[in-house]
Amino acid sequence: MRYVDEFRDPVLARSLAAELRSLVTPGEVVRVMEVCGGHTHAIYRHGLDELLPPEVELVHGPGCPVCVIPMGRVDDAIAIAETDGVTLATFGDMIRVPGGRDSLLQAQARGADVRVVYSPLDALELARGEPGRHVCFFAVGFETTAPATAITLLRAREEGVSNFSVFCNHVLIEPPLRAILETPGCAVDAFVGPGHVATVVGSDAFRFVPEEYGRPLVVSAFEPTDLLQSVALILRQLAQGRCEVENQYTRVVLPEGNTLALAAMAETLQLREDFEWRGLGVLPRSALGIRDELAAFDAERLFALPGRRLEDPKACSCGMVLTGRMKPWECRVFGTACTPERPLGTCMVSSEGACAAFFSYGRLRQPREEVTVGG
Repeated sequence: MRYVDEFRDPVLARSLAAELRSLVTPGEVVRVMEVCGGHTHAIYRHGLDELLPPEVELVHGPGCPVCVIPMGRVDDAIAIAETDGVTLATFGDMIRVPGGRDSLLQAQARGADVRVVYSPLDALELARGEPGRHVCFFAVGFETTAPATAITLLRAREEGVSNFSVFCNHVLIEPPLRAILETPGCAVDAFVGPGHVATVVGSDAFRFVPEEYGRPLVVSAFEPTDLLQSVALILRQLAQGRCEVENQYTRVVLPEGNTLALAAMAETLQLREDFEWRGLGVLPRSALGIRDELAAFDAERLFALPGRRLEDPKACSCGMVLTGRMKPWECRVFGTACTPERPLGTCMVSSEGACAAFFSYGRLRQPREEVTVGG
């Protein structure tokens, strides 16, 4: 397939793997965090971790948008869905994410009108087609998906669709990276930057990583040779004593990003003072809410929401996985009490979750003891 097979060339992959071995110093470990959950899945789907020299250790980051949403926000979405006369439209990833009590899927089974859509524009179309119901779109994601929400809000205002709203949970990539880098004892040496986010914000948006924290960052695409080349670029920087942002994903990512998308976001969305993240707690100015001028479409102003902040189940280690402090298989419930069929945490249910990647592609590194949720 043109433009895919070229990036899965086994000859080129083996050549890059050989180059990686030549760029490391035996016995000196380099810890590289792949920020994006899409990178994590590509790595383990294609077995790229097996091609890396043992001196390169991959660390999973907080770039899975579903995984970082705390349970309290899921409960808020369930409360909206269970309101009489309301349809909650959501991406499929969110429907099985556990809240404090249950999930949207279970709320749907109880009779709530929860529908899976592929874009916020699909949710707006539902509202147009069913004027007797209020349709609320459960918006999640980093800067990657925020422009689609912004465009939908603009279109809803332009068309005067009064039975439509958005429950906005869009988050920003810079604050969690800063939080990880400022954690005492942070042992991450370099970053594979999130290619999808960078298509919107641009590669220059990550300059704070080398300039303020002294770590190289390479914005990467998602195919096997892309990721191997990105790791090679990181190792070359370290070997040459350089520290900068490099853009491996030049076929899509511009230094300045997508200016039209950024303008739409600026017109419709504004910074929140704070927002709770799974695994990172409350981070100031780390998420987006709907601007006052569009208050008529803001679900948080239209509905009475529980707004609770809930602790994750004690047996679940999603927070540790999201911040690179634990491998998925080190969690004591991984693959036992927590599986994709009955997930205990978001990292196992999301299509970009690190635990789901490890489980799906057989990366169970050692035998695990059977552990019950209450154990």
